[in-house]
Amino acid sequence: MNILFLSSNKGTVCSLNLGKPLHFLGLVIVVGVIAIGGFGAGAAYLGYSLSPAQDNQALIKGWQQEIHQQRVRLQYIRQEADADIVALSSRLGLLQAHVMRLDALGQKLVKMANIDKGEFDFDNTPALGGPETGSLKTLQSTELSLAMERLSRVLQSREVQLSVLEDIVLIENLNKEVQPSGRPLLKGWLSSYYGMRTHPITGRYEMHKGIDFAGKMGGEVIAVAKGVVIFSGRRYGFGNVIDIAHGNGYTTRYAHNSRLLVSVGDTVEKGFLIAEIGSTGRSTGPHVHFEVLKNGRQIDPVKFIRASN
Repeated sequence: MNILFLSSNKGTVCSLNLGKPLHFLGLVIVVGVIAIGGFGAGAAYLGYSLSPAQDNQALIKGWQQEIHQQRVRLQYIRQEADADIVALSSRLGLLQAHVMRLDALGQKLVKMANIDKGEFDFDNTPALGGPETGSLKTLQSTELSLAMERLSRVLQSREVQLSVLEDIVLIENLNKEVQPSGRPLLKGWLSSYYGMRTHPITGRYEMHKGIDFAGKMGGEVIAVAKGVVIFSGRRYGFGNVIDIAHGNGYTTRYAHNSRLLVSVGDTVEKGFLIAEIGSTGRSTGPHVHFEVLKNGRQIDPVKFIRASN
């Protein structure tokens, strides 16, 4: 135990260190002295203090607890940050996948629709710009998550719209492929139109349900649209004839051929060589009798021939 004495006159500090056995006795003596009223020339003040080691230990223990709490809180913050980074990375990967699909679909549509690539360039960043407004704001974590979620919904919506557009363009292109158009031969001239006429063999005035194209014997007969051969053989009046189904109720017929080059079940493309010009059946010379049928009934082929011009 340390006993401190402070002089009231000169402010002198004196101390007395007592061992543990003398703690109580020393305290009684000092108190008695003070009570009598004398220490030198003036009054004395008594200060009693325990060993400072106990106070230091309590302070250190408090610091250790505070440091431990800070470490726990820091670990929790790190775990939250890691979780946010994982979530944002996952969302970012999903958005990138959507963008890649949209780019691929956009490039496909540009090609299918024969659009100028310079107008819709999906390989480069779109041209954007604008002056700074001065009101800049940094998005917080929750705001960033909401913004990415909204962007994800927009991308999904655009993907659906582009898919529908792809179907429309695909159907349109398919219709163009299967829609009869053009002439059924590479070289020749139109020798007889669709409609009522005097038959060149019988002399009777009757309906001519097709168009005749005169050409050179053995010349090339071609398909006017994509389709499937549903008849290839000889038929009364037509000689060697080929029928091709194109879908949507359309069928084309090529008659009076000298040689047939396709069989039933064959798939042909527009411009595909299917026969050679001849004069079989009821014919006065080498030519192609060409018909267009809609749901089994002959219609005027002129509009389909002019459609390719």
